[in-house]
Amino acid sequence: MKSVWIFNKSNADFSGGVFSELELAESWIKENSLTGILTKYPLDQGVFDWAVENDMHNIKPEKLAEKSKQPNFIAGFTTASQEHYHYQNGLRS
Repeated sequence: MKSVWIFNKSNADFSGGVFSELELAESWIKENSLTGILTKYPLDQGVFDWAVENDMHNIKPEKLAEKSKQPNFIAGFTTASQEHYHYQNGLRS
């Protein structure tokens, strides 16, 4: 899967950085003593579609059919199955 790493501080409306490699992202996070979450996102595919395609969700089939027609749900969908790391003052926690 082609992917990117996206860094978000807590409750941010916008991302603070996008990286092609985990090591680049972690170097930037450490250099700037950042606190937040770094998440791996599929490239050229929405997270909801990726999660459904890879069975990386915990949604019952009847709910999935309903939710797959809701733009607000799809637009904001995330899953704990996405590889992600938490940072506190630049250090992975």
